[in-house]
Amino acid sequence: QVHLEESGGGLVPPGGSLRLSCELSGGDSRRYAMAWFRQVTGKEQEWIAAISWSGGTTHYANSVKGRFTISRNDAENTVYLQMNDLKPEDTAVYSCSADENYPFPNGGDYWGQGTQVTVSS
Repeated sequence: QVHLEESGGGLVPPGGSLRLSCELSGGDSRRYAMAWFRQVTGKEQEWIAAISWSGGTTHYANSVKGRFTISRNDAENTVYLQMNDLKPEDTAVYSCSADENYPFPNGGDYWGQGTQVTVSS
C-alpha cells in the first residue's frame, strides 16, 4: 500500500522560504504523478502544483506561479515543493497526493496527512 508523508512545514515570516518534502513508500514513485494541495480550515481544498511521472512536465496554480517550484527525486522516492516569497495568504495545511494519471486536479488515489505552513510576522 502506498503511503505518503509530508515534512518541512513550520512558521516563517512574510517574504521567507520553506521547502516541503513528500516521501512515498510502499511503491515505486516513478509510477506516480505527484501534486501538492493546500487547505485552509473552512475553505475548499486548492490544487497548487503538479509534476508528471518523469518530472518533465509541471503545472502551477496562478496563485503560486513564479514563487513555488515542484520537483522530484525518484532515487529518494520524494517530491519537493520549494516555496519562496511566502505571503500570509499562503498559510494552510499542505498535502501531497499521488496518482497514476496526470494531471489530477481533484486529487489522486493516495494522500499524505499534511503539514502546516504558517506565514506570519
